[in-house]
Amino acid sequence: MAENEDVLVTVDRGVGLITLNRPKAINSLNHAMVAVMSRVLTEWERDDDVRAVVVDGAGERGLCAGGDIVAIYHSARADGSEARQFWYDEYLLNAHIGRFAKPYVALMDGIVMGGGVGISAHGSVRVATDTTKMAMPEVGIGFIPDVGGTWILSRAPGLLGLHAALTGVTFNGADAIAMGFADHYVAHDKLQSFKNALLSDGIDAALAAHASEPPASQLAAQRDWVDECYAAETAVDIVAALRDHDAPAANEAADLIASRSPISVSVALEAVRRAAKLDTLEDVLRQEYRTSCASLRSHDLVEGIRAQVIDKDRNPKWSPASLAAVIPADVEAYFAPADRELEF
Repeated sequence: MAENEDVLVTVDRGVGLITLNRPKAINSLNHAMVAVMSRVLTEWERDDDVRAVVVDGAGERGLCAGGDIVAIYHSARADGSEARQFWYDEYLLNAHIGRFAKPYVALMDGIVMGGGVGISAHGSVRVATDTTKMAMPEVGIGFIPDVGGTWILSRAPGLLGLHAALTGVTFNGADAIAMGFADHYVAHDKLQSFKNALLSDGIDAALAAHASEPPASQLAAQRDWVDECYAAETAVDIVAALRDHDAPAANEAADLIASRSPISVSVALEAVRRAAKLDTLEDVLRQEYRTSCASLRSHDLVEGIRAQVIDKDRNPKWSPASLAAVIPADVEAYFAPADRELEF
């Protein structure tokens, strides 16, 4: 496999190895990468000579910083068709990973955000490290948590998932395990030895030799104020509860939410609550496909990406401009059927 390709694929001792290979972009996923992953997973699932799959990212910065949002920006400014097709294929891949018939080992080292969560957190063996920086930061660009993220967020202990969804806050490897995004903890400097042991001795032996007890989750330790404040009915009420709380971290969370797209925060709140009542990852991905397609029609997705990565002025002008200005009909519109529904 040529080194200049965006995804490096090889089989070593019966283990299929997938390395995302756009290190300068922190391995952000483009449509071609999704297509390659989908194709090789389908082939390997049927190949008796491949007993497991390992996914990691090239370079030192992380597994994957998410989807290629510059491509999404340009598509949204055109007719949106490329973005819709990208998400369609990406979510099919997320679902395939979730039901993959063989062990799927994701090395969630460094930055793992958005789309990076989608290609790792639905796997059967999810390994976080002491350098893991995980987030579902979509509300910061006028988007809604997707890639099956609301499935996991809605099932996190207490209301930690709502906190992560509405703030877009970054959490570490220990937090990722506590929240249900990862299973095992391997120190970053042991990752290569872990991978070598996995190839030579198998997954269980590699975990036994290299995994360790994660530190206590600082996020889980804040369940008291999180569960209290995020139980409020509306996004406006949640922010008010956070502002009124005497925990400094609660006030910081309120400030974070206040900086995010008001419509995205409002839809994310509803999306996580609805995801909690859905039965399968596929059901949740269908819902997320609707909210993603609706985002393309919004003002805030183009404006949010512009402010973060195009002009980089970090000063988005959201519309509606405040949580109080978002009406229920605005939120409901995001859950309307897409022109073409996601089908598995």
